[in-house]
Formats: sequence, structure tokens, C-alpha cells
Amino acid sequence: MLVVKFGGTSVGKPERLKKIADLVLGMPGKKIVVLSALSGTTNTLVKMGDLLLAGNKAGAEAETQALEKHYQQYAGELFSSSEYKAIGQDIVSRYFSLIRLLAAGTFDDRSYRELLAQGELASTEFFYYHLRERKIDSRLLPALHFMSIDENQEPELEKIRQRLKALLPSMDHLNILITQGYICRNHKNEIDNLKRGGSDYTASLIGAAIRAEEVQIWTDINGMHNNDPRIVKKTMPIAELTFDEASELAYFGAKILHPSTIVPAQKYGVPVRLKNTMDEKAFGTLISDKGTSGQFKAIAAKDGIIAINIKSSRMLLAYGFLRKVFEVFEKHRTPIDMISTSEVAVSVTIDDASHLDDIKRELENFGTIEVDRNQSIICIVGNKLAEKKGVLSDVFQTLAEVPVRMVSYGGSHNNISILVDTAHKEKSLKLLNQGLFNLRE
Repeated sequence: MLVVKFGGTSVGKPERLKKIADLVLGMPGKKIVVLSALSGTTNTLVKMGDLLLAGNKAGAEAETQALEKHYQQYAGELFSSSEYKAIGQDIVSRYFSLIRLLAAGTFDDRSYRELLAQGELASTEFFYYHLRERKIDSRLLPALHFMSIDENQEPELEKIRQRLKALLPSMDHLNILITQGYICRNHKNEIDNLKRGGSDYTASLIGAAIRAEEVQIWTDINGMHNNDPRIVKKTMPIAELTFDEASELAYFGAKILHPSTIVPAQKYGVPVRLKNTMDEKAFGTLISDKGTSGQFKAIAAKDGIIAINIKSSRMLLAYGFLRKVFEVFEKHRTPIDMISTSEVAVSVTIDDASHLDDIKRELENFGTIEVDRNQSIICIVGNKLAEKKGVLSDVFQTLAEVPVRMVSYGGSHNNISILVDTAHKEKSLKLLNQGLFNLRE
């Protein structure tokens, strides 16, 4: 069985939803289709929720009316017959009645999460009834019946597997099952979500749970590229990546893939393929446990990084010092991306400034603290790069004109991470594109 996921831009217009139906029908065998909300919907629902939490019901209603009008037009263009046009308008009416009901009551965090789920629920109904109008058998497989997270917001993969094992046999005669990305239930059985980009994560979790033949993530570009095409003009798609390479790229800024997507697929060896809805014949990028070693594959950049430098003469030969430093970050639930140490200083980077003031105040007990904002991590990825001779020489010769703040190499066999001021990011990406891939602007 295939698991195929389509994002918001892929379902954002009626003609694109119809194109998705054509793509799915052209795929062999059985498929579970995972859909995001129509493009822009989640952003609008977030805005509505924020307005309601702030007590601005009039503002929320204005957003509701605008979104409802968009959905009415969408349904009118998606369906052809008067019968199904009426069904489409009924779908819109039901969901927006529920949205208004949520807004009318005491709006709290639980209501907010339920509000955010409506986009995926609506898009999957649109797709299901579009297939019905075309006389194509399918079934809605509600994510809220099987997708769950625990009290730590982590997906419960084994429970997801057991629920799907119980649900799927009754639908074995169908080739197309449709479910929602992003949404789930939490440990209190309340409606919740897998956070932004969670539709990719949903697809991977389902793929791992059912041991799918392949998980396909369909977007609007030809797979993962060797560099950021928004910044570097000349890039190339990557045909194959290992799970580890893809994980590094996703975490460090490759927007095509949600950082958590690879984890469940890798655990059970389920290949993930990135495909383009605008060019379905393109090979895309296949992510699996196979790959070539010692080659530069791609570059990704992550902005919004903060570097914290802790200088202390007490570090000299002092065991337990790093443990105490790390405990400060653990206490404030703030992950560290990079770390560099010397005899009298340790530098770390974080991407979450929520608790920066508290962290800084506690670290001042250990020494002098310097904080550098507006930094970027540039991650250079390749399978088993650590086995490639001269790899650091290639990188530093390429970046000879750029001041490098920190370097991380050796902790992973698959990447070299460098920290630069964000003002130097664009130049760094272009230089690396030329020096490592011989792709000149």
C-alpha cells in the first residue's frame, strides 16, 4: 500500500484538487491519501483563534465571513452537477456553523485546537465527494479515529498501528482511503494537532504503522534541491538521499520536508519519495537507507539562531562544568543546536529565545556571558562525509571570504555545520554552491 500526502498548495484550488484525483487514480494498487487544509486556511484559523482569545469576536467574525466566502466559491467551482454543488455548499455550511458555535462559547485552548482541525476535515470531505461525483469508490478514514499523541506531545506509534490494524480490514475492498494530515487526539482524548508541517508527519506515521511500500510527499517542486532555490539561482534536484541526510537537511532549513517526517519511516525502513504535483513524471527525491558515501549532497540554512558564549576560568580542568551548563537549558526546555568548547569558554547555539533572559541570568553564575543574535547555521550534508579526505579544506577554502563564528564537525558522520552572521548567509550559500557543486550563478 502507498501513503500519498498532498499539501495545502496542492489542494488550494479546485483544478488542483481535480489534478490530485487524476494522480491518485493513476497510481497502482491501494492508497491512503493524506490531505492538508486548503492553502491559507490554517493561517486564517490561527488568526481567528488569536482574535477570539483576545476577546475580539467582531474581528474573528469578519475573518470567518471572508474564509466562508472563499470556501463557497471553491465548492461551487469544484463540483459540476447541481446535486453535488448542493452537497459542496452543505459541507461549507456545516463547518462554518461549527466554527461560529466554537466562537460563541467560552473560547479556550481546547476550543482553539478544535478550530484548527476544521481545515483538514473540510478538505478531505471535498476530495471524497469529488471522487463520488466521478463515481470513484473511496472511503473517509478519520484521523481522529487512530492518530494520537501522549502527554509529551509525542505520537503513539504502536497505538496508531493497532487502531489501523483494526480499521483497515473492513475497507480492504477499496483502493482509495482518505484521511486528514496534522490533526490527532491527545492523551485526554481532546482534538489536538502535530504542529505546523504535521501533514508530512501524519503520512510518515501512517506509513510506518502499516509498513507501507512507500510514503510519497507531493509538493510543488521537483524534490529536494542541493541548495535553497529562493536564494541561489542555479540549483539541482537530488535523486537520492539517505534517511540521515534528509533528516539533517529538514532540521536545518530545507522547507520541503517537516523535520520529524523521517523518524518513523526510518525506524521501519519505509522509503519516502518527494514528488512534484506540477510535473508528476519527474523522478523527485527518494529517501531510503541506501546512499553513496563521501559526497557533498546538499546545503541548507537555518535562521533565527542565537549564539551564547560562556567564558569562565573555572572551566579549566573542572569536571562537571558542562553538565551544569546543560542543566540550565534542560530546565528551560530549550534545545541546543551546536556546541564548541575551549579551555576557558563554551559556545552554544539555540533557536528559541523564549527563555533567553532566564537562561542568561542563570549562566552568569558560571562566568561572563556574551549573546550574539541574528546568526544562521549552514549545514553541509553528505553520507559519511567524515570519511572523505580534505572535506574541511574544501569547505574553508570556499568560504575564505566569510567570517565563520563556529564549526561543528565529527558529531555526525553526515554533516558539517557552520555558524555565520545572517548578513553573510546569502554569500555563503552562493560560494558553497560554486565551490562544492561547481554551479555558478
